[in-house]
Amino acid sequence: MTDTAIPLSVLDLSPISTGRTASDALLETITLAQHTESLGYERFWVAEHHNIPSVASSSPVVMIATLAAATSTIRVGAGGIMLPNHAPLQVAETFRVLEALHPGRIDLGLGRAPGTDQLTALALRRSKEALTANDFPQQFAELRAYVDGFPDDHPFAPISAQPTDVPLPPVWILGSSMYGAQAAGLLGTNFAFAGHFGSVDPREAFDAYRSSFTPNGRADCPQEPHSMLAVSAIAAESTERASELERAAALSTVRLRQNNPGPLPSPEEAAAHEWTEVEQHLVDSLGRFVTAGTAEAVYDGITARARSCGADELMITTNVHDAAERRASYTLIAEAARAAH
Repeated sequence: MTDTAIPLSVLDLSPISTGRTASDALLETITLAQHTESLGYERFWVAEHHNIPSVASSSPVVMIATLAAATSTIRVGAGGIMLPNHAPLQVAETFRVLEALHPGRIDLGLGRAPGTDQLTALALRRSKEALTANDFPQQFAELRAYVDGFPDDHPFAPISAQPTDVPLPPVWILGSSMYGAQAAGLLGTNFAFAGHFGSVDPREAFDAYRSSFTPNGRADCPQEPHSMLAVSAIAAESTERASELERAAALSTVRLRQNNPGPLPSPEEAAAHEWTEVEQHLVDSLGRFVTAGTAEAVYDGITARARSCGADELMITTNVHDAAERRASYTLIAEAARAAH
């Protein structure tokens, strides 16, 4: 037995594997949510990405509603809603509706990235001005005011987000840089850091969050800093198989970074791929983001990462070509967690 277990959660992008359709990916996400709920995972979050051939999760609100209806205990949420892509009123209304239908089980994660390329972001935001605006704090304040109320002299003062008899779900600000960490602290929200691709040392980001944290007194926000580290992890019965799965996920990322995105390849595809020196260098640089191996090694690795930066929770994302092997990875990690505590 060791010290207290760190709560484990799931971040799923509905990855589209070669030989499978985007519709298959969405249905596999539902199965994964039910499976990880049975294993005792705390949260199941879905992402918002647009126009990416390897990701089917383009409408997180639809997925959250579907997943919440298909499960009964696991918290379901957005990891996240890319706020600049949406009207703040629409976000406030949608998540109050979700909270009314699934009380106590919804999370609202907010990000400021587009979740796509610039052209698709323009199509989403409808103007070049909106595309270049850096007004996340103002958008966040507007979203809050549809729940908390505007000043009497504000032009939107007569507007409130229906239904008004339920709170906004717990709010998390997502970040992959220092900006998100500081914004979450200053705004007094929960904070989730993208340790699976973040551009800064997670320890610096979490320190910045904690040092800047100012309680806002709202029921949907913590009264003291509360944080979560998202990590990429792949567990398998053997180190060799985990390495094969990791290699396939790396090939998918390399293609995305080279502006040549495609479906998530199989381990066999990755093994047959003729890796260039540039691609191998990129894979080597990406290795710090992924923890792969046997269950115990993976669990020890990701919990060590969480504890090194003081994260209160862990969220795991697993990009594996075969849906059954993806579920197996989450099973192995959950079993390792139980064995350790």
